[in-house]
Amino acid sequence: MSAPSDMARLVRCARPRRRALLVAGLALALVAAACGSDSNSDSAEPTATTVGSPAEVAALPSTGCGTSTTGAVTEERREVAVSDPETGETRWYLVTTPPAHDGTTPLPLVLDFHGFTEGATIHAAHSALSPFAIEEGFVVVFPQGTGDPVRWNALPTADAADFGGADDLAYVDAVLDALEADLCIDTARVYATGLSNGAGMASLLGCERAGRFAAVAPVAGVRPPAECVDGVPTPILAFHGTADPILIYNGGIGDLAGLLGGSGDISAPEAVLDGDGYPASIRAWAQQNGCAPEPTKTPVGDDVEHWVFDCPTGADVEFYVVIGGGHTWPGSEFSRNIATIAGPTTFTISANEVLWDFFGRHARTPSA
Repeated sequence: MSAPSDMARLVRCARPRRRALLVAGLALALVAAACGSDSNSDSAEPTATTVGSPAEVAALPSTGCGTSTTGAVTEERREVAVSDPETGETRWYLVTTPPAHDGTTPLPLVLDFHGFTEGATIHAAHSALSPFAIEEGFVVVFPQGTGDPVRWNALPTADAADFGGADDLAYVDAVLDALEADLCIDTARVYATGLSNGAGMASLLGCERAGRFAAVAPVAGVRPPAECVDGVPTPILAFHGTADPILIYNGGIGDLAGLLGGSGDISAPEAVLDGDGYPASIRAWAQQNGCAPEPTKTPVGDDVEHWVFDCPTGADVEFYVVIGGGHTWPGSEFSRNIATIAGPTTFTISANEVLWDFFGRHARTPSA
């Protein structure tokens, strides 16, 4: 059984009253910052293999191609036939389809998972992937977690009972099934990203749903691989700030409650760029994917270092180290507006542009 992640320990150890304070405080802070700105089923997993050049992979139209009547929508709320185990309420997600969705042309799909306490609505504003998806011509979905505070059960199956709450793998399966039936999706080009606890969820999907996702891109919270499907490496791109005050770069949890109460210190311990914690997590992915052990490290501007591992075709592993960066989404104005909670945001790179470029280099096709 693998050790629980930093985020899992944070949720497990939080008492009910603390949880309520966390969710209320962070939600209010996020909304205020944004408004004040000017600026599980095995049969559902096809056996698949990743290839390095999407140009060589034909589109795999979903069952909704030719029958879908959905036009362009922005963050439309849709329900899925899965119940919240705590409340019994039907679970939901937000979906954005671009004008390019004509119901017959298969489009790529990106699932973007919110962070701990955020929820789908706030996170959609945080990552701003909707306007980006409209411009670039892909479908983006913002799933909604469960619980109070709202969260993801982002531990491997063997540990999930310790975390409590929903079977989020089964929820994701149901969301994908619904999307593929209702929209015209290219099932060879389905991807996952997410922030913080959502980064953990994206990491988990790269392991336990490797047959459905062509690549994943965790932001500020990549987990090491666990229970990965043998023989199906998942390309992964990760980001993490060395001054993250919440999920510490070299491991551990910051004073989140203090930050929300206004008394926290957003400074972080001095980071070892290639040390324990999240650098070790991405190295574990490189090992899982059969890559060479040492990456090429290239400066990008003054505050970003880009690690690229030498990997087998279609098993790429990359890591963006944001030097002095906080618990943030690179290039996000929303992140910049919550610097007193999350720390600094870099604009040297845009997470949206970088992850979309990475996704565009990967597709899946059923193996023979």
